[in-house]
Amino acid sequence: MPWNEKDYPASMKNLTAEVRHKAIDIANALLEDGYEEGRAIAIATAQAEKWAERRDKPVKDR
Repeated sequence: MPWNEKDYPASMKNLTAEVRHKAIDIANALLEDGYEEGRAIAIATAQAEKWAERRDKPVKDR
């Protein structure tokens, strides 16, 4: 099931909008590559957080 900005995993709710968008893009790509949903979410979230940190962007909403 592909995700979007209005329908995404609950575990991504505290991410900033920009980081959540990146995580959604990554998760959808992983799903297309055959990853299971849970694994895709975990990998995508971790990678999006790293992406944001490398760019000095906030990761989580406060």
